[in-house]
Amino acid sequence: MITISRAEYEALQAELAEQKQQLESKRAELESKRAELESKRTELESKGTELAAALLQNQWLQEQLLLKKKKIFGTSSEQIDQLVMEQFAHLFNEAEGWDQDSYVPATKVKAHSRKRRSGSITDTVPEGTAVEVVEHRLPEEERICAICGTEMVEIGKEVRRSLQMEPAKFWVREDWYYTYACRVCEQETGETVVKATPAEPSVLPGSFASASAIAHLAVQKFVMYSPLYRLEQEFDRMGLKLSRQTMSNWLLHAAEDWLSPIYDTLHKQLCQQTVLHGDETTLQVLKEPGKAAVSKSYMWLYRTSGDAEHPIVLYDYQPNRKAENAEKFLEGFTGWLHADGYQGYHKLPQRIRVVGCWAHARRKFDEALHTVPKEQQQASKPAEALCYFAKLFELEHQFADMAAEERYTRRLEQTKPVLEALFAWANELKDKTAPKSALGKALHYLLEQWPYLLCYLEDGRMEISNNRAERSIKPFVMGRKNWLFANTPAGARSSAVIYSLIETAKENGLDPYRYLLWVLHTAPELAQQDSAWAEKMTPALAPDTCKIPE
Repeated sequence: MITISRAEYEALQAELAEQKQQLESKRAELESKRAELESKRTELESKGTELAAALLQNQWLQEQLLLKKKKIFGTSSEQIDQLVMEQFAHLFNEAEGWDQDSYVPATKVKAHSRKRRSGSITDTVPEGTAVEVVEHRLPEEERICAICGTEMVEIGKEVRRSLQMEPAKFWVREDWYYTYACRVCEQETGETVVKATPAEPSVLPGSFASASAIAHLAVQKFVMYSPLYRLEQEFDRMGLKLSRQTMSNWLLHAAEDWLSPIYDTLHKQLCQQTVLHGDETTLQVLKEPGKAAVSKSYMWLYRTSGDAEHPIVLYDYQPNRKAENAEKFLEGFTGWLHADGYQGYHKLPQRIRVVGCWAHARRKFDEALHTVPKEQQQASKPAEALCYFAKLFELEHQFADMAAEERYTRRLEQTKPVLEALFAWANELKDKTAPKSALGKALHYLLEQWPYLLCYLEDGRMEISNNRAERSIKPFVMGRKNWLFANTPAGARSSAVIYSLIETAKENGLDPYRYLLWVLHTAPELAQQDSAWAEKMTPALAPDTCKIPE
């Protein structure tokens, strides 16, 4: 046992206390440094997150820039290069894969130009075109032979044909309806028997408009996309003082009186179909009640599919894009409706089954492909997706001439396996792709629309895309670029009616002017004899004189 003095014990206690204090100080210092390091780690993580976000934003901005450049300067074609198809030939089995043996690289040749042949005039003008003959003969004094002095005789002629044109002509037509009286009865009885020639009903009573004038104005505005103010200027140069307000009134009243009943008949026939297509686009209406002049209104389009015997194309003006507009217009319709990915269509009643558009889904991946540097596109994921789409559309091309029943069977046998492979590929890739990138958005659209995209397998009459509706709504879009807006809702509705009859006439192989002329000339008199006159005026029942000359 070791004994120490009290002084030594206290000295040891003081030393231990000092060491303990030093340890506490060191510990506090370490805690401080640990907190400092933790703060710096948090700061670095925050900066890393900010950097990652900045990189994603930069990638997104670069993608938007490339997409904008493609939209302005690039081609609108979505066809995929054969080399890309070759790169991903492994996506399909050997029987269905890309035929690499048949692929021959293009051989570049020196560019050259060749004068285009316009053909003969007989191949240019339709049969039955009037021919004006202008004869050119030598004066009698020049027909004298310079050698013997006798008069020369004709031995032949050279014919030179040229195409002549002149601007639209206008003239005033006066219809004189004579009245007759019996003078014998007047002398014998003192009473005059009077009989008047029946007057043909006017297309617009109280107006000097004619069927030909209204048909011409409608075609110029809705087929040739010429605004009324431009027509007013053209007529003014010809000396015709016809204001745009007068022309507008003619079109409005003609649409309301004679074209709308035919439109209603076509609407009933449309809703009796089983397969339809739908689309919509914006329209600015300046005097829409309760809305600013710059706000958007909508022109909806509904049309028959390729299985219809007589195509029908109808436009419907509405002040908004609500799903209830489509539901109201399609009241009484039961069947399939081809549409794009707009969610409003998915809110329609269960009797309307929406069929998605594969062209819209493909367009998303085509946009994603153009955000990839050109040298990396061939082996990129968007290119891989486009190969699936190319296979789907290639199969549809093969099935095009088949009956609906056979097409349905072939789709289940050949198309369905490709769809299943695409679905598995997209699900595997989605978690590895930035959601806001062009590829991420394309994958999201594809998987979100998948239940609707599969619907075209349900019936052989279904189509793989909604391009039929997009082609039908394009004339309205082209016209909107010229006349820009509608003044009133009534004008927008009249435009929808006129566009509907014109596009339906074109789909049925009719000349829009001749069809409108026939309707506006025939309907006023037929309406006095038959209450169901509109049913006899549809494009499907138009006479052969309304058809486009071959």
